[in-house]
Amino acid sequence: MSGHSKFANIKHKKEKNDAAKGKIFTIIGREIAVAVKEGGPDPANNSKLAAVIAKAKANNMPNDTIDRGIKKAAGDANSVNYEVVTYEGYGPSGTAIIVDALTDNRNRTASNVRNAFTKGGGNVGTTGCVSYMFDKKGQIIIDKEECQLDADTIMMTALDAGAEDFAEEEDSFEILTAPDDCETVRQALEKEGIPMVSAEVTMLPQNYVELTSEDDIKKINRILDLLDEDDDVQAVYHNWDE
Repeated sequence: MSGHSKFANIKHKKEKNDAAKGKIFTIIGREIAVAVKEGGPDPANNSKLAAVIAKAKANNMPNDTIDRGIKKAAGDANSVNYEVVTYEGYGPSGTAIIVDALTDNRNRTASNVRNAFTKGGGNVGTTGCVSYMFDKKGQIIIDKEECQLDADTIMMTALDAGAEDFAEEEDSFEILTAPDDCETVRQALEKEGIPMVSAEVTMLPQNYVELTSEDDIKKINRILDLLDEDDDVQAVYHNWDE
């Protein structure tokens, strides 16, 4: 497990998001709308909404903003309906990239995603062309500096709640779960007062690709930056060994 903790990447993303909170708030706002429409406005009876609220709080979204988003989605039957769309493709030197989007306009989103790949020397492929190289897992990251409990206590709490794996990195703990168990484990950790940097279902690469060419590194960063700037894009997964 060691060697590929995503804590550094998460910190990097959070720093970028701190400089542009509008982007992350837009992403979470859409996720709230979808979760409410699928399971109702009460997080006690809607685990998907509870998970999104936890994500919102981890990204310092104000409670008032969260509440407004829930009320708007619950009370406005004519509010925008977002559609979940996933794109798969290749970056430079065969790197695999998966893009999750929530959109109210498939044509716009498809065009923007294709444009991002093209500008970075990559191309969008067919459904399933790279997803087989990833495992869908719940992933929970804990910052050691923020947590006073020892590794054994955290590990036993996670495993007792149904986690599959636990790993200790230099600056963080990583917990892996089955996708459906992520929220249960997150709640168990939260109940014990364990602070989490992130807790979400993600796509983890089975193997990583190292890029040695400066041109390739420049190109994949171009793709990732353009996707990051797109409000329709919710998440991007790749197997580039940064």
